[in-house]
Formats: sequence, C-alpha cells, structure tokens
Amino acid sequence: MISIKEKIAYGLGDTASNIVFQTVMLFLTFFYTDIFGISPAFVGTMFLLVRLIDAVTDPLMGALADRTNTRWGKFRPYLLWFALPFGIISVLAFTTPDLSENGKMIYAFVTYTALMMVYTAINIPYCALGGVLTADPKERVSVQSYRFVFAMLGGLLVSGLTLPLVEFLGKGDQAKGYQLTILAMSILGVAMFLTCFWGTKERLHPPVDQNSSFKQDVKYLLQNDQWRVLSAAAVCLLSGMVLRTSLAIYYVKYFLNLPDMITLFITLGMVGNIFGCILAEPLAKHVCKVKAYIVLQLLAATLCVLHFFVPKDQVVLAFTLYIVWGFTFNMATPLLWAKMADTVDYGQYKTGVRITGMIYSSVIFFIKLGVAIGGAAAGWLLASYGYQADVVQSETTLNGILISFTLYPAIGSILVAFIMRRYRLNNQKVDEIHLELNRAS
Repeated sequence: MISIKEKIAYGLGDTASNIVFQTVMLFLTFFYTDIFGISPAFVGTMFLLVRLIDAVTDPLMGALADRTNTRWGKFRPYLLWFALPFGIISVLAFTTPDLSENGKMIYAFVTYTALMMVYTAINIPYCALGGVLTADPKERVSVQSYRFVFAMLGGLLVSGLTLPLVEFLGKGDQAKGYQLTILAMSILGVAMFLTCFWGTKERLHPPVDQNSSFKQDVKYLLQNDQWRVLSAAAVCLLSGMVLRTSLAIYYVKYFLNLPDMITLFITLGMVGNIFGCILAEPLAKHVCKVKAYIVLQLLAATLCVLHFFVPKDQVVLAFTLYIVWGFTFNMATPLLWAKMADTVDYGQYKTGVRITGMIYSSVIFFIKLGVAIGGAAAGWLLASYGYQADVVQSETTLNGILISFTLYPAIGSILVAFIMRRYRLNNQKVDEIHLELNRAS
C-alpha cells in the first residue's frame, strides 16, 4: 500500500504541470490573439507544427528516461533537474516584447516550442513515475485519482486566479499582468515539483538482464496492440477536450455576452472536474474500468450535444451543463492513466521487455498531438468564422463559436468510445498478466 502522504506528493507534481497545461488550454489562444496581437490562423498552425517536434522529442525522452540510472531512480531525477527551467520558460512564453508582427510570430513560435520541449523533459518522466510506484491495479487507480484531483486543483488555481491576478498585478496593463501572474504561478510550480521529487519512491524496475536498443524498444512498442488502442483514443479525446476548453472563454464572452463571468464559468467547470476525479476510484472498485470509460465518454458526448440547444439567455442551464460535462468527462481521466500502467505490464508480458518510459512518452505524444489538433482547430475555426478580437461578432461568428464549443467536441468523445471497444485489458486480464509476471520474476 502506498501512503496517503506519498499519493499527495505525487499529485502535487501534476498540480505543477497543470499550472502550465491548463493555462495553455484555457488562456494561451486568447492571450496570443487578444493580448499579444497574433492572428488566430497563425496560432492554430503554430500549435500543430510544434507537435511535429514532439514526434521526435517525446519517444527520445521516454527512451532516455528508461536508460537513466541514478541513486534517485530513473524518473524522479528529471523533476529535480528541470523544475527551474520549466518555471523560467513558462514566464517567457507569456511575455510580450514590443516587436513587429513578424517578430511577434517568431517570438511566440520560439518560446512556445521551448515551453513544450521543457514540458516534455519534466512531464514524461513524471507520468512514467506513476507506473512504477505500485503494481497493484486498484492502487494504480487510487494514485491516478489523487494525481488528477491535485491536477484539477492546479486547474482551479489557474481558472479562478488568472484573470483576477492579471487585473490586479497589471493595473490596467494586461500584458504585464499575464507575465507577473505566470511568474507567481511558476514559482509555486517549481516548489511543487521539488516536493514531488522528495516525497515519492520508485518500486518497480525492469528485469536486471534487460538490455535493448532504442530501435528494439520501438519494435517492442509497435508489437503492443493495446498501446495502439490507447494512443488512438488519446488523440481523439484531447482534440475534442482542448477545442471545447479553448473556446470556453469565447463562448462566455461573445455568445453569452457575459465577459465578467468568464472566470466563474471556467472555475465552476474545474470544480466539476475535481469531483469527477474524486469519484473515479470508488467507481473503479465496483465497475469494469473499460466499460465505465466507454459509458462516460458517451455521456460526455450527449451533454455536449444538449449544450448546443441551450439559448443564450439560459445562463444557469449553460453553466450547469458545462459543470456536469466536466464532472462526467474527468471521472474517466484517472481510469485512462491507470490503463497506461496496465499497458506497460501487458507489453512486458508479451515481449519480456519493460519499457515504461517509452510507452508513457509515446502515449503522451498522442495526447499532445490531440492538444495541438484541438488548439489548432480552435484557431482555424475562429479565423474561418471571421472572428476579430474585442469587437461585436457577427451571427455567423457566434453560431460558429457555438457549434465548435458543443458539437465538434461531442464527435471526439464518440470516437473515443468506439476506439475503446478494442481495448481488452479488463480487470480479469490484468490479474492474469500480474500472476504470470510474478511467476516469471
């Protein structure tokens, strides 16, 4: 059994990660278009291009972590080494130097690329760390539930404090306000990463005689059919979620015409996320993780479709559906990450080689690809609907924002549910795999 203290320490690592991750999802598109003054079409394209870099850096980072051997373990050291660079580059990404239009685009591309690279360097080892804390399937769900409760607390911190802090610290200068707000949050994030480093312990290790090359690891990875299922699901999942969360600000500010209620809307949504994560553990104790995940995605899709039919004057209903969607959608999130650890075990069971870092890094690449597609789609869709910052939007633009905020994310959840029908690592199969691995060790 893992102590509650260690679960909390592990969870704080994702609080730190989400200070940036949630800021990117909730505010970065808006920051680039309305504060820094970059066109939404360029923002969308930039988000997608950076993912091409991740296609190289993510698996390399996973392979590097698998081959790291220190007195602290394979994955924990990266929390120590990259906490400070992560904080510094986060601030640079939300800094707005006085440049020409082309200069702004170059600066945004360079700093966003650097931010995603350092995020890779610290987040992939952090995620893989969750797969070596315990071999107990139920404890894995518990660890991931703690993790995502604390992740959503980080998101709550971002959603609830960002805009008020921008206003308070900037004193009318939004660009300065964003920079100082991210500085304050980054300092907190560095402290949390260090707490995670000191408060956790790696317990699972690859076979002592394991010695494979990067090329062999890729071969073993491709043989893992359940990894392929999770990766495909991850792209669709994050594409829809990021599209919805990226457009939440635009939906409230322009469609509902309630700019003063943006913070309340996204904060209440984050509260729904937290309660969903809390209930994931008891749900997994009574229901098959795979079946529960599929049902939750279909429910999330249904809620998105219902949201499309809410008139703009029905504010309470609009808020309620967003909260319930976040609750339903994120009840499934810890279940997905627990499945990643099961997929690592399955790979070892099938090939005899344990490649924890490689599997986590590759799934995370597809997660970030989904983030990029969702962010890119948000920018491209806004541009196609004729969106212009801080003006009265046309009916075409408002309808486009509504459709993109509701119906398109529903498609993503439906695709995830369809893909996960091919996932075979249910509770019984996972128990069989653990028995076989224990017999072989």
